[in-house]
Amino acid sequence: MSQRVLTTESGAPVADNQNSATAGVGGPLLLQDQHLLEKLARFNRERIPERVVHARGSGAYGHFEVTDDVTAYTHAAFLGEIGKRTEVFARFSTVADNLGGADAVRDPRGFALKFYTEEGNYDLVGNNTPVFFIKDPLKFPDFIHSQKRDPFTGKQEPDNVWDFWAHAPEATHQVTWLMGDRGIPASYRHMNGYGSHTYQWTNAAGEAFFVKYHFKTNQGIRCLSTEQAQELAGKDPNSHQTDLLQAIERGVHPSWTLYAQIMPAADAAEYRFNPFDLTKVWPHRDYPLQRVGRLVLDRNPDNVFAEVEQAAFSPNNFVPGIGPSADKMLQGRLFAYADAHRYRLGVNHTQLAVNAPRATTAENYGRDGLMAANSQGRYAKNYEPNSYDGPAETGRPLAAPLPVTGHTGTHAAPQHTKDDDFYQAGELYRLMSEEEKRRLVANIAGGLAQVSRDDVIEKNLAHFHAADPEYGRRVREAVEALRED
Repeated sequence: MSQRVLTTESGAPVADNQNSATAGVGGPLLLQDQHLLEKLARFNRERIPERVVHARGSGAYGHFEVTDDVTAYTHAAFLGEIGKRTEVFARFSTVADNLGGADAVRDPRGFALKFYTEEGNYDLVGNNTPVFFIKDPLKFPDFIHSQKRDPFTGKQEPDNVWDFWAHAPEATHQVTWLMGDRGIPASYRHMNGYGSHTYQWTNAAGEAFFVKYHFKTNQGIRCLSTEQAQELAGKDPNSHQTDLLQAIERGVHPSWTLYAQIMPAADAAEYRFNPFDLTKVWPHRDYPLQRVGRLVLDRNPDNVFAEVEQAAFSPNNFVPGIGPSADKMLQGRLFAYADAHRYRLGVNHTQLAVNAPRATTAENYGRDGLMAANSQGRYAKNYEPNSYDGPAETGRPLAAPLPVTGHTGTHAAPQHTKDDDFYQAGELYRLMSEEEKRRLVANIAGGLAQVSRDDVIEKNLAHFHAADPEYGRRVREAVEALRED
């Protein structure tokens, strides 16, 4: 077999890839050395901007297989029959830290899935927690700024973290999750995933249902204590990446069972919690988990930079039978996620291999722009409607329409009977064992005791007390003990 020839990017053969061209032996370099300039210029540009959030991540390919009949609730083709398989790409991530951060940290984990369905790509973007810190996207930039590195010190500051939470009582539920035993997963394989938001399913008859997704790990839940995580982060900052990569390489394929909570659309208005509030869960006794299928990851990407880092997930990538709800955080993300990818990767990021449809072909009139790879030929038109047999609309909406009433304006979310910022946080606390409560209190106090302002500490303590008086008392005592030392 003949040796392949090294070429420049334009395809010209390279004569010498060991020595730069110089003006005589030992002389200065020559500007005409196109091979050298091309290599250095490409090297300077070969990393795209990192994500503002979820920068540190890992990914893998696999498949989703339907195990139970859900056609009474959705006419999505990839959920249409038992045994049906759909190729999937998954990306897991930490939220707050930069690309070079450690994996084993106390932080929510992103749980993003791209289903390559025959009706187009369906993206499900969630976390390893069923709730989030805020309920309105207007507060999202402020929240993330409070959790990211401070512009002066260059590191995460307890003053910023806890000051924001002091002014966001709705965060109490998620803070209780984050500071509890599940706040630091031992690996991506040993954590659950949640759609977190409320989505809409529509069946073939046009009936609408609201759903929440729960991906239950089949490996079992495993988590790290604060001390274990600190030790592991020092030994192997890439611990979660290492674990996922090596497990799949040795044939141990992680899997999750998908369950859905399904609410008839008519129930939403009178439900005791606002079903579209991202800081709330639907108790399982109200809407039990119904099994849907099984997610399996069985192939590592060949190139992390080309696939994991260029993977673009947008919750506005729906397929027929699935659509949005009135969840305000979801509504904000319908714009923000796609816009983030247009900034990071360019307007044609959907043509990249990891993002392009696989079970169907994208047919639209989007042309040109930076890095356009699909000109569609000389006879294709770039407008619609046309007389040249171009792609046309179906007239069939993806999901049922959402009813709206009232006047435009900046409105607070409607209140339901059990809608307060503390009830579910208290319920979560009371579910914990004594040892779990002890660790939760210690984790909260360890961060809150570092805050420099007494009024910020008091505001946070009031939130925990409102969730459960014992909860608040124990955190107060732990904080006072640490501040006396």
